[in-house]
Amino acid sequence: MLDPARILVGSTSNFGASRAVGFGAQGSFLSIDPSGSGVLKVPSDFATGGGQASALKGAVQMFSANSPDFLNQFNNPNALTKQYAAVSNPLGLSNNNGFGRIWPANSPFGLDGIGSSSIVDPTGLPLAKPPNPDIGGVYVGNKTNRNAVTTPSQPQVIPGGLNRGAVGTALLGPSPDGTCKAVFVAATADGAIVQEHTLKGLDGLVPAGTICPILGSDGNAQDEAVQPRFGVIMNPYTEPPVVRQLFVSEPFDDTIAVVNLTGTPPTAVFHLQSVTRITSPALNLPVDLTPVKRDKDNFNWASNTTLDEGSEFYVANQGDNTIVRMLQNGTVVAIRQVTVNGIPLNNVVLNGELPRLRTPRTRTLPSTIYATYVDPNTNQGGVLAMPAF
Repeated sequence: MLDPARILVGSTSNFGASRAVGFGAQGSFLSIDPSGSGVLKVPSDFATGGGQASALKGAVQMFSANSPDFLNQFNNPNALTKQYAAVSNPLGLSNNNGFGRIWPANSPFGLDGIGSSSIVDPTGLPLAKPPNPDIGGVYVGNKTNRNAVTTPSQPQVIPGGLNRGAVGTALLGPSPDGTCKAVFVAATADGAIVQEHTLKGLDGLVPAGTICPILGSDGNAQDEAVQPRFGVIMNPYTEPPVVRQLFVSEPFDDTIAVVNLTGTPPTAVFHLQSVTRITSPALNLPVDLTPVKRDKDNFNWASNTTLDEGSEFYVANQGDNTIVRMLQNGTVVAIRQVTVNGIPLNNVVLNGELPRLRTPRTRTLPSTIYATYVDPNTNQGGVLAMPAF
């Protein structure tokens, strides 16, 4: 299911699996074997039987969906979010190298509704034997804030919550409070970022509007043709007092926000120091970011969202269907127009990039970039494979 030779692809469909009614929209992650020579057409109803169904001789497998088969309550019957699944309209994904867990960001009730983010086991179920049984493996709205959980119950250090749809996520690494528990961030459609401690619950990090929002004044996405998202990646190689940097794409401003964070033991949480921005004519509705090279020196605390020291990153532009390779200072290294059989994608739009989940044996520069695309007229999509550059 999570073999490093396969790719994980998010979808707004359950592919026939029944929906967890009342707890968000359909949505799933598929595990796909991309090694075949022909076009792989995923059956629209292959998961009707539920569970981690498979099709096309195992080339396509259901990893997890917003289905009764994947609710938090199976591993965490006392969780405050026990009726929620790990996945519902997923718009972000972070694959943790060391722990083998998948961390989606979801907009289960649309961009203007409350968001969710989760920690998912290889079974597709939310985390078993979690550090905090009140959370289990699913954070939702304000239900799993630091001041809402009871084991232990503490005031929030920084106010915040998943008050809007979650549209991007990244692993920050171990908490600065000395517990050595993981902390990951979720960016929401209103331009806020929260930090989620696996033991102590959710705190804010930066308030709404810090990142240029993707919500318009009417509560809808500014561009409703294809649901946008933020690309989020993290740089742990910084100069003190900055201990982490988040790079967050800002689609409707054609910029990338660089969010500088502080926090060293015994600080309870990470704190915002400053925000700067990368601007470039090469940015045209940037919707996703991914490292050219993942962190390999701190492998247990790295994810597909973690930059290696000095690594460049790729930017997926939805505006002109290009992929840009860029230095961390914003210098453009190269640009490629995405084509199929030499023909530009004129009627569809790029929707994101898919770095692979890797084992320690395969921590090298990938030879292939995978990018999702969507036809805004039919809402049908797919995955393209192209050479890295």
